[in-house]
Formats: sequence, structure tokens, C-alpha cells
Amino acid sequence: MSFVHLHVHTQYSLLDGANKIGPLIDHAKASGMEAIAMTDHGNMFGAVEFYQKARAAGVKPIIGCEAYLAPGKRTDRTQVPRSDDFDGGGNFHLILLAQNREGYRNLCKLLTTAYQDGLYYKPRIDKEILAELSGGLIVLSGCLSGELARWLRQDRMDKARETAESYAKMFPGRYYLELQDNKLHSPYNEALREIGKQVGLPLVATNDCHYLHREDAKAHEVLLCIQTGKTMADETRWRFDTDELYVKTPEEMASAFGADAEELRNSVEIARRIDFEFEFGKFHFPVFKSGPGVDLDAEMERRAREGLTARLAEIRARRAEFDESQYQERIDREIPVIRDMGFSGYMLIVADFIGYARGIGIPVGPGRGSVVGSLVSYALGITEVDPVEHRLLFERWLNPGRKSMPDIDVDFCFERRDEVLEYVRKKYGDDRVAQIITFGTIKGKQAIRDVGRVLGLSFAETDKIVKLYPAPKQGRDFPLADALEMEPRLKAERKLHPDLFNYAFKLEGLLRHASRHAAGVVISDQPLTDLVPLYVDKERDEAALAITQYSMKGVEEIGLIKFDFLALKNLTLITDTLALIKA
Repeated sequence: MSFVHLHVHTQYSLLDGANKIGPLIDHAKASGMEAIAMTDHGNMFGAVEFYQKARAAGVKPIIGCEAYLAPGKRTDRTQVPRSDDFDGGGNFHLILLAQNREGYRNLCKLLTTAYQDGLYYKPRIDKEILAELSGGLIVLSGCLSGELARWLRQDRMDKARETAESYAKMFPGRYYLELQDNKLHSPYNEALREIGKQVGLPLVATNDCHYLHREDAKAHEVLLCIQTGKTMADETRWRFDTDELYVKTPEEMASAFGADAEELRNSVEIARRIDFEFEFGKFHFPVFKSGPGVDLDAEMERRAREGLTARLAEIRARRAEFDESQYQERIDREIPVIRDMGFSGYMLIVADFIGYARGIGIPVGPGRGSVVGSLVSYALGITEVDPVEHRLLFERWLNPGRKSMPDIDVDFCFERRDEVLEYVRKKYGDDRVAQIITFGTIKGKQAIRDVGRVLGLSFAETDKIVKLYPAPKQGRDFPLADALEMEPRLKAERKLHPDLFNYAFKLEGLLRHASRHAAGVVISDQPLTDLVPLYVDKERDEAALAITQYSMKGVEEIGLIKFDFLALKNLTLITDTLALIKA
């Protein structure tokens, strides 16, 4: 290893980073980099995807974040004014890397706190919480918006040195001064070297990578305009006055700093110090709240057999002739599988919140998906469909050969689902229950609209082009490349507006925004922040559940157990209709 990028923004730095994770990892591998970091703005949204793709490519993943650090307290809700001692430029940026499992847990807690306590335009931490959760973190001083660079920009070498000393005490042996050769940061490198000598701090080279190649710089400017609502013709728009914020090769970094420079060697040294791995394949089943000394397997079996007895009485009343032995054989087959796969507590939890909902008159669906093949779920009251009568297969839902965790989708009345979520939160704890994040993507049509506005095309012009787009197939838009092949008139428009289509191609597939998944909820056996950072959406509804920073696939990969609480308008409609008929 000759160099490792430790300051890299992916598309999870929403509408700021333009690096898709797959191409980023491929580029790192092709350039001879044996490791690479992910340091997105204020979040770890893509950590699991990044980790898995890097590992699959034989590249060591380094999980980190570029945190927003409030100049004052994270709970302050005012802009810091300009003064003799400070330029009033808002939050500081600071690179935090998880060195080990302790560092990962602290990073999860810091980013959760940033959203839950410090969200004011940006999710912010402060020095108080940073000092409290400093263990296991390797820290870099940051870019031009870092605290040191901000003092240097005001010619306050004394303040910069004082700041460096304070971070060195907070992170002994784990704090590095960040040098960059990208025109923006370069003028301050010598001052940082001087501080390094005076305070005795190591240097490290980074490049604050926001896009993959130099030729992607213009498309990145377009992306920033999409974020800020500006056009390329607007002289006041936010932009980086350089085209060098790309993922440079080790050779390019060596050319800038010298092949044997301390700052390049330290990038490799930091990568070698990183010793963190995700624990995949270990499930975190929530603990069913039962009485002391209750064995969950025995409790699940007892309730299932009692429930089956009640169900058989119902079936007997409905149809006199049926083979009861089929039901006994079936439940004898299902119970050991559920028990051996550690599913007893899961079944009891689902049965419990469904029972609660029905008990207070909240309409619940009869069951959907493969779980209706389970007689145990029918006996526990989770589903209302007899799987024996309808010849449904249990193994389609649960069998020892299935590697991924199956789940149970439950339909609730659209108007009252939140009451069930509140019940679950109170029962299992605020810190162990959360909804799941999901991300919106810039698709082909949206890319044309966004780029057209940024380039100054009128709404009528972009609308005319978008209307040539082929009709979606099964509710999904075609990729831009496929649409061009299918519609010759789009090809003609491309010749008239080459920049529009070139930028749309580069930005298509990037993430646009984060939101709350419509149904997914996780319940954990331990505080969630030991496993995943949490997010707060813009609405900041105090009554709503927290949201995981990892999407559906990510939370499943790290072993969290997912439940789907679906809000179904049809259930509400049916309930209202029955009430009107009765009236």
C-alpha cells in the first residue's frame, strides 16, 4: 500500500457526493488501493453497502463520517455571530473514523445525538459529547470548514495551535492534521505543517473526494445546483472553485506530496490501525416481555397448542367432517422448526401486538404473504387463514435452508396503526424500537427535469422532452439509456441538448433524499445505538419513532429483526362500511 483515501463522500452525502459505491470501489481496486474510507456528511447511511462491496472486491473498508461540530452547544438554535475571535461561518467539519468496535458504537451514538439533540439545519455534535464518546475513534482535522483551517483563514495561528492542542488531548495518539492538494486547501498546508512541528502532531494527506474523475467536476456543480435550487447562470451559486475533488490515484497523490512523504505513509498507517468488522449472521431477536423464569420456547408451544384447540372447535362447528390428525401432525412438525431457528420470541411478540390491536378494536388484516402457510401463526391468532384447509406450505415461509430472516407483514387500519406502534414502543423501550429509513433516487425522467432547470431550460422545454419518455413498465420507469433506444425522438432531443443528456446520465441513479419507510419497524434486544446510528426526519414529530440510518437490507444484514406494520386504507374502508350497514 502506498496511499489510502480517508476523506471520501459517496452519494449518501445527499446531493453533495456524486460517488456511487460500486464504481468507487472498482476504481479504488483498479488504482491499486488496498483500503478506502467512507466519510459522508453527518451520517453513515451507506456503511453496510460500502462495507460489503469493498470486502467483496478485496478492498479494506474504513467506516467513518464527516461530522458537523457546533461552535457552541449542540442544543443551541441560533447562528453563531461574527466576532473578533470567530468568522461566524457556521459548523465545523471533522473527520471521525471507527478504529474498532468501541469506535463504531461511539460513532453510532454521536450521530444519533447529532440528529436527536443537535439538528439545526444540519445534524450537529459538540465538544462535550465528542469528549465523552472519544474512545476508539481516529480523528482528522478536516477540510477548509474544519476548525483549524477556519482559524488559519483568519490568520489566527495562535488559535489554530490552541485548537490542535485541545484535540490532541481529547484523542491522544489518534489525532492527525489533514493536508490536501486541491487548490482550495493547499494554501494552508505549510501552516498546518508548522503546527504539527510545534505541537508534535502527525500529518495525513487526503483529497476531500466528492466525485470519481476530474471530468465529473461539472456534473457535480449541477448536482450542487439541484441541492440549492440555483441555476448554473447564477453567479451567487454554491460551488467549489476547483476540479480536483476527485478520487486521485496513489500516483497522483505521490506526485503532489512526494512518494515517501510522511502524510502519505500515515494514510497507510491509519488504514492498518483500523480493526473493525460488522458482525453479519448474528440475529438480535427482541426479548418477549414475559414473567420471570418463563421459557419462551415452552411458552410459545403452550400458547400454540391451546390456540389450536380453540381453532379446532371453530372448524368443527363450521364443517363436521375433517381430519383432525392432519392438524396435530402439522403443528408437531412446525413447532420444532420455529424453536430451532430461534423464532419463538418473535412469534409471541407478533401475536401480542396483534392481540392488543384486536382487543381495543383496531381492525387487523387476516394475514398476507407466506406466513399464512403456518399453522402456528393461525393458532396464535396472527393469521386468520386455515393453512391445512387451503393446502398452504409452511416451508415457503420458514425452513432451516432459508438464509435470510423471514418476516410477518401485518395490515392495520390506516387511521389507527400509530396506536399499535406506540404500544410496541412503550413495551420494548424507546431505545430499542425504530422505523427504517428509505431513499429516493434521481431516475431518468427526474434527472432530465432537474438538469434542465439548472441549465436554464424552461419548464415547457423540459416537459416536452420528458413526455417523450416511454410509459413505465410494471410501475417502473426505464433507465435513460433504455429510453433512448426505445424512442427515436428522445435521440433527436439529445442532439439538440447534448449537455442536458450528458449531465442527466452522470446524475441518474444518485440518491436524492431520505425518508421514513412506510411499514418497516425494527425491535432489538439491546439499545439500537449499539448497532446502528439513528436518524430524525425533517418533520421532527416528537411522537414518531426514531429511524434507523441503514435501509431495509442494511438492518437485516446486521441482524436486526424487522416487522412490517402496514397501514391499509381498505381495512379502514371495510370497517366504516360495516359500521354504516349495522347502523
